[in-house]
Amino acid sequence: MNLSTKLIALALLTGSLTMSACTSNKKEESSEAKPGITKAAYGQLPDGQSADLYTLRNAEGMEAKITNYGGIVVSLTAPDKEGQFADVTLGFDSLNTYATKNPYFGALIGRYGNRIAKGKFTLDGKEYSLPVNDGPNSLHGGKKGFDKVVWTATPVEGNEPALKLAYTAKDGEEGYPGTLNVEVTYTLQKDNALRIDYQATTDKPTVVNLTNHSYFDLSAGKSSDILGHELILEADRFLPVDQTLIPTGELKAVSGTPFDFTKSSVVGSRINDTADTQLRYGKGYDHCWVFADSSRSLKSIATVYEPTTGRVMTVSTTEPAVQFYTGNFLDGTLTGKEGRVYKKRTGFCLETQHYPDSPNQAAFPTTTLKPGETYRSTTVYTFTTRK
Repeated sequence: MNLSTKLIALALLTGSLTMSACTSNKKEESSEAKPGITKAAYGQLPDGQSADLYTLRNAEGMEAKITNYGGIVVSLTAPDKEGQFADVTLGFDSLNTYATKNPYFGALIGRYGNRIAKGKFTLDGKEYSLPVNDGPNSLHGGKKGFDKVVWTATPVEGNEPALKLAYTAKDGEEGYPGTLNVEVTYTLQKDNALRIDYQATTDKPTVVNLTNHSYFDLSAGKSSDILGHELILEADRFLPVDQTLIPTGELKAVSGTPFDFTKSSVVGSRINDTADTQLRYGKGYDHCWVFADSSRSLKSIATVYEPTTGRVMTVSTTEPAVQFYTGNFLDGTLTGKEGRVYKKRTGFCLETQHYPDSPNQAAFPTTTLKPGETYRSTTVYTFTTRK
């Protein structure tokens, strides 16, 4: 073989090796983008129990981190209009802080989401007493609701990674009747959506109202509050409340009030209207909106747009109502992820649910679950962008 032939052969060999390296890199990049779920130890709780952290990742690069302590969504990333992913939820950097100081950031709520007046209700002629933990009322399942227990977690592999959480609430737990078997499945969908499916059965009549309490900030910390977000709510009525935030029983039309979000409105445009009694009672928005579509079908009920990042969050649910809460009780005493101080209105919640205090208000849709029945509910948070 002459020199020229050797050089050509060497060049071909080098090219082949370079091509192989490129192919290998592409394979590595592809594998990084594949959907999946991983598990890591998250820490130990004050009572000695251990908790884990599960990371769900879809093919687009979106991630959801969920712990089996309280079913908490620890973080959820979503792309902005430039394609940059960032965490759009409020939360903490450590399990210990979630266990000791959490105002329900990201948590699963049960056995009854929202408030029950004076911590009492009557079912089938028997009165039940619940722990009072919100002024005179019981809130979000009591002093140790579903947000403060360790769930049994089962990862579900597939094109759309999922995490199934299971918990059995004993008869009499936090004052509620019946042994309640609950399953909640988080699925990170291909279309950059986090889907939450709830299911429950009971061995005696009880009341159930499950939801998720994630606080969102679609600016991912670029804005000091969420007042510049723009909101549409597909709801023509809301539930006025008394001074303790218990519904009065009235379903009031939103038209002509600061509660009208049937057309896109800036969240902060009317929130400080001190002439409105309801805004004074809630210190802003902390009310339940009732959807025009009361069917049990999965329907779009809310759209939130953050102009500086272009992020859009669409909420769909099978529930009849949503609690829109604007973080009015955050007061700067909590330090969250990466040292961010959570001040008033740093985040907002859209908690899909049945009406508050339904067990005490016969005119509201029932939240009673009986033996032989299965409670089912679905909510989907879908993230897109707008230029």
